[in-house]
Amino acid sequence: MAKATFSPGAPGARRYGQPAAKPKSGSIWAMYKRMFFHVRSHWLLLAAAFFCMIAVSLLEFAIPRLSQYTIDVIIPDKRYGALVWIGAGVLGTAVLLGVFHFLSSMLMASVGQRAVYDIRSEMYRHIQKLDIEFFDRNRTGDLMSRVTNDVNMLQQLVSSGMMSLVTDWFTFVAVAAYMLWINWQLTLIVLLTFPVMIATTHFFGKRMRAAFKKVQETVAEVSSHLQDTLSSIRLIKSFSNEAFEADRFAVRSRTNMDANLNAVKIRASFEPFIDFMLFLGLAAVLIVGAMHTMDGKMTIGTIVAFMAYLRLLQNPIRRFSRTINTIQQSAAAYERIVDILGTRPQVTDAPDAIELTDVKGRVSFHNVGFAYHGGLPVLRNFDFEIEAGRITAIVGSSGAGKSTITHLMTRFYDPQEGTVSIDGKRLTGVTLKSLRGNMGIVSQDIVLLNGTIRENIVYGKPDATDEEVVFAARAASAHDFIMSFPQGYDSPIGERGVKLSGGQKQRISIARAILKNPRLIILDEATSSLDTESEKSIQDALAYLLEGRTCLVIAHRLSTIQKADRIYVLDKGEIIESGTHQSLLRQQGKYAQLYELQFPQKEAADGPDEMSAAPRRSERGR
Repeated sequence: MAKATFSPGAPGARRYGQPAAKPKSGSIWAMYKRMFFHVRSHWLLLAAAFFCMIAVSLLEFAIPRLSQYTIDVIIPDKRYGALVWIGAGVLGTAVLLGVFHFLSSMLMASVGQRAVYDIRSEMYRHIQKLDIEFFDRNRTGDLMSRVTNDVNMLQQLVSSGMMSLVTDWFTFVAVAAYMLWINWQLTLIVLLTFPVMIATTHFFGKRMRAAFKKVQETVAEVSSHLQDTLSSIRLIKSFSNEAFEADRFAVRSRTNMDANLNAVKIRASFEPFIDFMLFLGLAAVLIVGAMHTMDGKMTIGTIVAFMAYLRLLQNPIRRFSRTINTIQQSAAAYERIVDILGTRPQVTDAPDAIELTDVKGRVSFHNVGFAYHGGLPVLRNFDFEIEAGRITAIVGSSGAGKSTITHLMTRFYDPQEGTVSIDGKRLTGVTLKSLRGNMGIVSQDIVLLNGTIRENIVYGKPDATDEEVVFAARAASAHDFIMSFPQGYDSPIGERGVKLSGGQKQRISIARAILKNPRLIILDEATSSLDTESEKSIQDALAYLLEGRTCLVIAHRLSTIQKADRIYVLDKGEIIESGTHQSLLRQQGKYAQLYELQFPQKEAADGPDEMSAAPRRSERGR
């Protein structure tokens, strides 16, 4: 049977900028319905578990019946020999109850764990498919909390909660029917208290769900703070802010504690009321039943058995008052899970998207307008072209829109206006996988995984051979320093490559790009944070990487782009100059100003013929 999935198009699905639909009051049943779709593929385990639960419910009838028979028949008739069989029957029933309880618990736990595995895997896959804007809007710690803590809450619902509800429901119906057959008057007295308990459960249930949702949200706050601070521990220590962060963490922990205490207070108010109503029914049955027994309308054995059955009838209600705690926790967690699974990405493959093949690498921006999250426009009526097989560079001050161009080229975002195309094909008309598969990015913000050097190099090509890995490392000028480590390519690099220097990280990222062998390379401030020696090694590696490929270079250091075929100067989302290095210097515009700021001595040494800058300085001197 095919595995069911949470459909992003299900009720509650939304797009960015639209709040998630608030779950209806029947969301508990909606939750159970969806959980059933996730566990139905394990129907054999479910069937076996339900059989065990029904067996438990039926066996619980046996002991009260044995008690009644003993009091009404064996004791008056003094059947001493039958007592052995009564004892054997009670012990046998107890053994069978233990066996079926064990089997039902194990089977439902197995179903629950499998359901959690399915949901967590599906949730992770779904999050991976969401676009960058989703991650801009959501904190990492909160997402981690939803994938771990919230999904674990659902596991409790499937294993213990579902088992308890099914067993208790069957027991309640069976015992109530039997009690009505024995004495309908006494049974009605008990059942009259149930509408009050149902109304009370509904009243407290809504408040418990809201309280537990607050608990889950505060857990996410704690997780987010932990993730932020632990990943920034060097920054915290460099500013000696350990005490400050400890105080901030204490505030979030305190909020979580208060939310938990509020949930406990609501639960603690609910359970005594249910117990009071149960004891009220017990007192009524005891009084009326005693009167019937004294009047000769009932035997002592019957009233004893009836009291035992009453206990069986009340146990499901008492257990449900405890289980409602788990149910409402799961309902709160379910709402947070559906909020993620119902989110639909804006950047997706079109239904008729084609594979991008035979890439040359000509990229065109036509009349592009773009703003982040509905903010101020970064690009307006933007026209731009990267020629195939050439090196194109973009320079400009921070905030000019340089990185935005790379984000649009890789379809991390789609423009609100205009089009971006590659080799004449609109990016929205090709598949994301084929588009990004033909691109390689080497950024200033190097992302390395917590693994070995080899695992990081082969990340873009998992099936690469050892020879290919070594070749890529040599081309990136990384092989020598890699072999200096005791374990060579199998050396662990720590979280985010903490065991490597900046230049080593950069060369590993270049080796990763070389191994991927993309047709289009994006260098985003690739050498801006390196020392001169490291930059020289990396420039040599980049020269190999760029050979025969289309390349877009974004740089603050103008020394890295002097050999570019074309340089664009960007200012406030608009191209204000373009040309080669020399032609831009002769224009005496923004580019020449930036160059003069970075190389004042070189400008003077090169003289007016090279830089055409001496007259400008002499004019300022007058």
